[in-house]
Amino acid sequence: MAEAELISRFDALLADLDGVVYAGPHAIPGAVESLRRLSEIGVGLGYVTNNASRSPAEVAQHLRELGAPAEEQQVVSSPQAAGELLASLLPAGARVLITGGEALAREIELAGLVPVRSEAEDPVAVVQGFHPDLGWKDLAEASYVVAAGALWVATNTDMSIPQARGMAPGNGTLVAAVAAATGRQPLVAGKPEAPLFHAAAKRLAADRPLVVGDRLDTDILGGNNAGFATVAVLTGVDTRESILTARTMERPTFVINDLTDLYRPYPAVERDAEGRYRCGAASALVEGTTVRVSGDPADLDSWRAACAAWWAANPETATALAPGLEWLDH
Repeated sequence: MAEAELISRFDALLADLDGVVYAGPHAIPGAVESLRRLSEIGVGLGYVTNNASRSPAEVAQHLRELGAPAEEQQVVSSPQAAGELLASLLPAGARVLITGGEALAREIELAGLVPVRSEAEDPVAVVQGFHPDLGWKDLAEASYVVAAGALWVATNTDMSIPQARGMAPGNGTLVAAVAAATGRQPLVAGKPEAPLFHAAAKRLAADRPLVVGDRLDTDILGGNNAGFATVAVLTGVDTRESILTARTMERPTFVINDLTDLYRPYPAVERDAEGRYRCGAASALVEGTTVRVSGDPADLDSWRAACAAWWAANPETATALAPGLEWLDH
């Protein structure tokens, strides 16, 4: 009997966007086709994004232009989470300084709060989300209000954004500028916090969702925080090497090359009597601080075996921990 595809274990896919579905304006090869196949097998689809520069309707429109299936209600965004968080902490009609774009301001309005654009308008809170047009004056306004003691919420703290030409600064870099100026840290509404993922699963009535993302510190950590299975995809920020060194809470359940691997059986990783971890034709053994891998470095099974061995040897680590890697003939 043929082995089951990885995706068949789950009733919904909660997908990140940047680095998973697209990089800049272009779809990642195989991504759109993989997303379209989900409906054929009865698996729900939700998009969980930290992008604060566009509304859910605009995100869905962009996805449809790329050929991916997307309706507005399938998009769960960090600005929505920020609006809900602020509304839970402030009285209705409270003034909130917007350090971001119109999409962020709209979500704050929908939450029953009043968006303003300057310190002179007496805001009692600041919400900070990425927009490509943000400049020094915007960060200065935020700093004045934050330094005065106002409530400060960041939609997300992604340090970088994958673009067609490479990695560009993300909202986390702009948040860090305000933090450096004020000595304060914000509450974070989006990934890696669990509520964004729980909200997406609830919308899809999903009991067994799979979270797919390219970033350990937001997507995978957030999915793990939510108690869901997670899969790291190698089409964006994190790499085989960085996944191997991941701290405990950022370790994915699965590692795949791209979304097309969802439709392939996922190889079992098993420990043999000698303490080796085997995956496909590859195996890995930890000796001290070195992982000795018998396998092809180009074969993802080698890295799956290496991860299993290294993580078993270091089950609890709060910081990234890099082993020495020794590749053996196989």
